[in-house]
Amino acid sequence: MSNEKTEGKVRNMEQLHLDVSAGDIVYVIYRNPHVQDAANVQEAAVVRHPEHPDQLALFLYETYYPLSDELAVYKNEEEAHKAFQYYFGDISSW
Repeated sequence: MSNEKTEGKVRNMEQLHLDVSAGDIVYVIYRNPHVQDAANVQEAAVVRHPEHPDQLALFLYETYYPLSDELAVYKNEEEAHKAFQYYFGDISSW
């Protein structure tokens, strides 16, 4: 997933995954699987996957998500909120 958007608002997520390690706190845009139009920025922990200790995973809502190119992961909350605004716009109009 190479997402190089204007003005560096969204970086290549493959590069970011190389920069995280177990114990890091990151931010993701999480879509509620039960409500189609509900999404928000959530804090997640980078951990070793309990079933695959050689792999990193995100721990979010008591669930392990394998760290992959399919996930938009941000190093800080501000960066995640900027990406959220870029992709979803103003949520007050939802």
